Amino acid sequence: MARSLDAARRWFAEDLRVAAPILRNELVVEAFAQVPRELFCGSGPWRVHPRRRLGMPYTTPSADPSALYHDLLVVIDEERDLNNGQPSLWAYIFDQLDLSAGQSVLQIGAGTGYYTAILAEIVGVSGRVDAVELDTALCKRAQETLVNWPQTAVTQGNGVDCDPKPAADAIIAFAGVTHPPSAWIERLSPGGKMMVPLTTADGWGFLLKIEKTAKGFEAASLGPCGFFHCEGARLPDEEIRLQEALTALNGKEIPIRALHPGKPPTEAKEVWFAGDSYWLSSAPLVNA
Repeated sequence: MARSLDAARRWFAEDLRVAAPILRNELVVEAFAQVPRELFCGSGPWRVHPRRRLGMPYTTPSADPSALYHDLLVVIDEERDLNNGQPSLWAYIFDQLDLSAGQSVLQIGAGTGYYTAILAEIVGVSGRVDAVELDTALCKRAQETLVNWPQTAVTQGNGVDCDPKPAADAIIAFAGVTHPPSAWIERLSPGGKMMVPLTTADGWGFLLKIEKTAKGFEAASLGPCGFFHCEGARLPDEEIRLQEALTALNGKEIPIRALHPGKPPTEAKEVWFAGDSYWLSSAPLVNA
């Protein structure tokens, strides 16, 4: 069985290489090939959402763990609609962030810890993954399951009130926000990258990638997404303004090139979206 599951994980990782796709970072492929997903999904049979019919779950025919090595959402708590996220989405995000061995990651929303383990495999034993999980039971479960990844630490909290130190090479939010909290901005190291789902009141929006450069914060959309709300990182007025900005695009590409802390200049034409403490620009950064 162990050899069969090893083969299933390898097939799964190679399938994600194409489905995500994973184009930059071979470490992402290897991480998905190494981490046993069944450790983080409870005992089977499992309730799963197929990729082409999200929202229409079914129960796997058996408790064979090989059923988990497909691009499926696996139900963690059906009453609360909590799932172990879609592998191809997270493989794509991790590839876009292009992490390397020895780097440090702050993960907001650990869940049961599966993607914490994936990140730990990517950064290796010389790296560090600090994860925060709001739900007490999920936090405890992640802490217990991640014992074999000593480069990880999971704490209970909302992730927004985290210590802005030490610096992190990457910050990844696994829940939707209307703004990147100041503690995350402060914690991002020079050259560091952040991915946050910027979402409206209904939980839908887009993935915002931010990179801290010598000139400021470069930013880009990684595509549409739907996420649970991140407690403490949402403002109702920003939800409304974000919805208006997305609706105004009428299906066109989101024109983001940079993120600027603070308020935008008066009548600046390059403002695509203005939050209470930041704004997104359609113009690239310029040298100071």
